[in-house]
Amino acid sequence: MSREDRTEETGDWVREKLRMERGGKARQSAATAGDVEVEVLLLVRVESTVSSSALGVFVTEMVIDESKFDVHLELRALRIPRELCKITTRLLNGYLLDKARVKPVTEDPTSERNRLLILSEKIQTSDLSDFPEELLQELKKLCKIEVVPYSLTLGYSYWSADHILKQILPPGVEVPSSFETIVKYIMSVCHIAHLNIHDELLPYKDVIAQVIYDKNYPRIQTIVNKIGTITNEFRVPKFEVLAGKRDMVTEVKQYGAIFKLDYSLVYWNSRLEHEHKRLVSQFQPGETICDMFAGIGPFAIPSAQKGCIVYANDLNPESVRYLRTNAKANKVEDFVYAYNLDARSFISQLVEVPLSEIHSVTVTEDLNDCLGLDGGYRVKECTQEKVELTTNNNPSDKNGPTDSSAGNMPCLPAVKRQLDTCKEGFESGEVNGACSKKKGTSKKRARSPDLSCRKALEHIDHVVMNLPASALQFLDVFRGLLHRKYWKGLAPWVHCYCFMRASETRDMIVAEAEAALGAVIKDPLFHRVRDVAPNKAMYCLSFRLPDGCFKEEA
Repeated sequence: MSREDRTEETGDWVREKLRMERGGKARQSAATAGDVEVEVLLLVRVESTVSSSALGVFVTEMVIDESKFDVHLELRALRIPRELCKITTRLLNGYLLDKARVKPVTEDPTSERNRLLILSEKIQTSDLSDFPEELLQELKKLCKIEVVPYSLTLGYSYWSADHILKQILPPGVEVPSSFETIVKYIMSVCHIAHLNIHDELLPYKDVIAQVIYDKNYPRIQTIVNKIGTITNEFRVPKFEVLAGKRDMVTEVKQYGAIFKLDYSLVYWNSRLEHEHKRLVSQFQPGETICDMFAGIGPFAIPSAQKGCIVYANDLNPESVRYLRTNAKANKVEDFVYAYNLDARSFISQLVEVPLSEIHSVTVTEDLNDCLGLDGGYRVKECTQEKVELTTNNNPSDKNGPTDSSAGNMPCLPAVKRQLDTCKEGFESGEVNGACSKKKGTSKKRARSPDLSCRKALEHIDHVVMNLPASALQFLDVFRGLLHRKYWKGLAPWVHCYCFMRASETRDMIVAEAEAALGAVIKDPLFHRVRDVAPNKAMYCLSFRLPDGCFKEEA
């Protein structure tokens, strides 16, 4: 159905409703206004349709006749001296107007010395005969009682979005009750609300968006709706802007971290904030984290803030660009290594055994050789001078450099530190000893952990696989991936996100994971993340990588 057809259908419904109810007027009772009725009339007018080739969106401005939502209340008020407001308010507890966002005490337009106490709708008499006699006598002792009429109008700005939409939408149509907000913490810039409008609401999507925009401005300045299915390889939805600005660049603040992003180019889900915090809370300072589908860093950045070393990868180059930006913005660039590779290529090259013996390579060698993984970037320089990468940066080559010596990653430090400090550790024979910063260095950023210059092929503590639609299928990369000869310590924890339908069981998910791994998983842990549909939930499957996934001989 075209936009014009949807708009015409909405108008037809409104006109039919007007003909059917009270001679052409749609009158519905205001839910919280007693017996007073509100006249509802929706005026739909397409002001402009603006297309954007960059975002692939359409912007339509809807105009609602706000005056038709006015509710007029004829009330009573007591005029009293302003110095008696506090004690009088206490006496009249339960007899004053009780409406959300409406103060029962207001200024007297006739005198600055007086105040008006707005009485409840149940007080209908001017002689206050509705008051108990005892209360009436108490008031008379305080001051001369003067009852005056008071008119109150509850307009469009007063009513909630839910109330307005219930008046506008046809009977039986469910009103949207929630939406995802991608909110900038700086109030002067664009905020985004992401709606998921169901098919039955599509004819009214512009009206819904305009009401939500009106009721949340300026906190929300852009209303978007996802259109179509996700077909691109980066799994970024396509959006249409229904109301407000067409600016999709925003910032999010979660768990003390700032995340910059372009919502039209990268994936972000604010509803996963609790899950980000839950999983990161299991990491310990100094641990090595491998994030195979890192996005813009919702797991990587808070992990780095805890002092973990993070190898973060994403196939979307825009996600990697924002990941690097966010690492710098949160002052954790010393802890984050960002890569733009296919997930299988990333983890395979990360733990690849070098051609030469590991310890034959010293840190005094060219640091560029230490970063041989194609697409891998230090977010910040590891010495006091900037390091320029000289590896193969051809974006079309996702299998790494053609030079085998570069692709084998002879030295991939787990933490960035001053060169001379690490060099001293190697010269003293303490290859696995601590490499820390010199005393006297003071920067307003997270401190580098007291760790050895170990490599990822020797140890990884946690592997995060947050791609629930297909992460289970990537588990096959772990078959014979790690080399027992070089590995130190326990096997890594694997945190694999997946979807589970109502017809599926946990045993079925574990069986699928084991089939991909080619090994038996011991003591798997399941955590229910959230419901994504009535019969579909998102889970996190956590387990130690089975011994059967290790390669015994290099």
